[in-house]
Amino acid sequence: MSDQNPIKVAIIDMNNGSPNQGMRGIQEILNRYRLSHQLNLTFDIFDLRQKGELPDLDYHIYISSGGPGSPFDGEGLEWENSFFNLLDKIEAFNLQNEDKKHVFLICHSFQLACRKYGLGKVVQRKSNAFGIFPITLTDMGQEESVFAGLHNPFFSVDSRDWQVVQPDPAVFERKGAKLLAIEKERPHVDLERCMMAIRFSPCIIGTQFHPEADPVGMKMYLLLAEKKELIIKNHGEEKYNDMLNSLENPDRIMLTQSIILPNFLNEAINAQHIA
Repeated sequence: MSDQNPIKVAIIDMNNGSPNQGMRGIQEILNRYRLSHQLNLTFDIFDLRQKGELPDLDYHIYISSGGPGSPFDGEGLEWENSFFNLLDKIEAFNLQNEDKKHVFLICHSFQLACRKYGLGKVVQRKSNAFGIFPITLTDMGQEESVFAGLHNPFFSVDSRDWQVVQPDPAVFERKGAKLLAIEKERPHVDLERCMMAIRFSPCIIGTQFHPEADPVGMKMYLLLAEKKELIIKNHGEEKYNDMLNSLENPDRIMLTQSIILPNFLNEAINAQHIA
């Protein structure tokens, strides 16, 4: 592997120092991908919100994590401005170069990008969403290569207090963005379905949910007393038990974790002619 051209991945940590399983999940996916494809793939971690660390344009692939708090917490602050500037620089680079840099934005990072591009309204939810839920692919989502191999609907981990609703068709068209997935249908609830995945541009894609989540990390969360209480309060004990029992189901979050980020890595690496 050492004789191959290096593939450099930047992981942007948006957790602001809070304990989480997402960073472990991202790193484990990258390590598995490196071994299974026998690639000279390396990654560096940048603690953006807590330490102001940010990668330069010396990377081929960027994965920006989820994180706690409001997507407005960084409004006007240097770290958020730097993050938005990085997205602009990557898009400018891609317009001028054949070998493209690719970006994947997860949860908090997804909400920030929706704010930046004005694709919808970023609002606080009436209650916290936490658990394993079905997600519906749109017609465009069913044609999206990063989602190839998923069922429709598919299952993933959802953990958020905020959401993006009311997609603006004019902004989507002007940006060339595509709405790929939306929240599960809830006929008994008079609330609009939020946006769950967007391709912001040809090389930038993001999800509101957590494609890096695995059964090990999710089980740790589900067994926490406060998480159990929250799920039972919002969805009932039967739903909580269903989530626990579904962790080892190969058609649920195990499938999602095995498909989305690996497909993204395939696309990103093939687009740069470096493997």
